[in-house]
Amino acid sequence: MEKKQSYTLPIVVMFLLFFSIAFVTNFAGSMGVIVKNQFSASNALSQLGTLANFIAYACMGIPAGLILRRKGYKFTSMAAVIVGFVGVTIQLCSGFAGSFLIYVIGALVAGFSMCLLNIVVNPMLNTLGGGGNKGNQLIQIGGSFNSVGGTIAPILLGYLIGGETAKATVSDAAPALYIAMAIFLVAAIVIMFTKIPEPHMETPEEKAARKSGKEKTNLFSPLKFRHFLLGAIGIFFYVGVEVGTPNTANLYLSELSGANIAGWFVGAYWFLMMCGRLIGAAIGGKVSSRAMLTFASSLAILFILCFVFIPESMQFSFRNTMVPVKIVFMTLTGLCTSVMWGAIFNLSTEGLGKYTSLASGIFMALVCGGGIIPWLQNLIADSVGYINSYWVIIIGFAYILFYALVGSKNVNKDIPVE
Repeated sequence: MEKKQSYTLPIVVMFLLFFSIAFVTNFAGSMGVIVKNQFSASNALSQLGTLANFIAYACMGIPAGLILRRKGYKFTSMAAVIVGFVGVTIQLCSGFAGSFLIYVIGALVAGFSMCLLNIVVNPMLNTLGGGGNKGNQLIQIGGSFNSVGGTIAPILLGYLIGGETAKATVSDAAPALYIAMAIFLVAAIVIMFTKIPEPHMETPEEKAARKSGKEKTNLFSPLKFRHFLLGAIGIFFYVGVEVGTPNTANLYLSELSGANIAGWFVGAYWFLMMCGRLIGAAIGGKVSSRAMLTFASSLAILFILCFVFIPESMQFSFRNTMVPVKIVFMTLTGLCTSVMWGAIFNLSTEGLGKYTSLASGIFMALVCGGGIIPWLQNLIADSVGYINSYWVIIIGFAYILFYALVGSKNVNKDIPVE
């Protein structure tokens, strides 16, 4: 009788990669404080690392899906961790070289890795779990590790900087970058020596048909569906507001109360995202995606309006430091953003049938909003201040509310999807 192979080790590695995706991505956002001081950058330029990190998604979203289809999980995940290791190493070197350009290049390379990993980890965990409920359970656990990574990154960076925000350099963040490099290195070793099932890799027959030109695929077919097109734009806005909300607050609070205090509140934002995901998973079977998205986007608009209009003079003491009350509402917004990705994805891909896999690649490309919107927000912040820049965030949440109420309805049911 053939012994069933255990996938415990690669599953653990996928959890670590889930952690690393959020850790490296959120670390790039939190690094804005350091970049602003070490390289004398404006608020907008301080977000170039995040912009480069997410622009990589626009470049790699669709190609990454094709690489996964043609080369399989093992090749794609190995490529992702190697590229990730190189990207973080370049960022580390930028601190010692004192070069802003090297830092941005490192963030771009790391972004290519994050895109490849995002394409890999969800379907791989589902495959390693055997699909069905077990596969879904592993993905939910992976999502929790993702949230933990997102929570720790800003808190750790704030701790490493301490109260010396004005003297902070990339070199101060070296211990955190070493952690990310170690995760990538361990993952590469484990993946190299582990046999991973490849149920979705193209067959030799499919490969031959593709090379002969008999198989022709229009990569942009999903855009024929109005609800998908509007949903893809919704993902652009969603990732932008999800990242822009804490990134700009980190710069704002660092100037007022120090990077250490800012790190705690930004970390709390990502922690509440994890809590929100657990709540969303618990009620997802009883509450529709449309209702969940409508409630979450409406509440998010309310929280950001409170952040904008509550006077900065209203403060409370946190760790012996005075902090504006308004920052609490920024933190609470994490509960709202937590459920938006899943809800938008479900509404957008409903009724797409055979076009669903292509739609996933387009979605991944539009994750670039996570870099473009924070950059735009901080470009505005340079002119009118941090608080007024949050009208960009309100506009983003308003679009998501529009999508939930109107744009998510499938009006193209006449298009064949089988």
